[in-house]
Amino acid sequence: MRAVIQRVSKASVTVEGSITAAIHKGLLILIGIEDADNATDIEWLSRKIVNLRIFNDVDGVMNTSLIDVDGDAIVVSQFTLHASTKKGNRPSYLKASKPEIAVPIYEKFVAQIEKDLGKKVGTGVFGADMKVELLNDGPVTIVIDTKNKE
Repeated sequence: MRAVIQRVSKASVTVEGSITAAIHKGLLILIGIEDADNATDIEWLSRKIVNLRIFNDVDGVMNTSLIDVDGDAIVVSQFTLHASTKKGNRPSYLKASKPEIAVPIYEKFVAQIEKDLGKKVGTGVFGADMKVELLNDGPVTIVIDTKNKE
């Protein structure tokens, strides 16, 4: 699984003119899924994200987590996170899972984030044309890949 995590002051997802999710202080999580992803990846990534100390404490130091600040989250599936640009100028998405594999993993990931965070999270609509708006706070943007834990 590959995730792009953005600390936001606000974010929303709109599908066909209707807002499907909106938050204020929290995280916008873009998630890419590949066939090799499994329950271990889901659990590890969820715990890592909700516990990332990327929010400012009272001294202005990034030392608190999403849980600590009682922040919210939106999770959006994004197969393009697995784009390969090695050859030519047209990205290849062969590593990205097809919907029949990706949807159940995505749903399990959302459920795991909700469990670890202790509250409901917003989502986009899998496979839909989504309009994602955000105000990146900082800016703070973190990329995590469960196959390359750095």
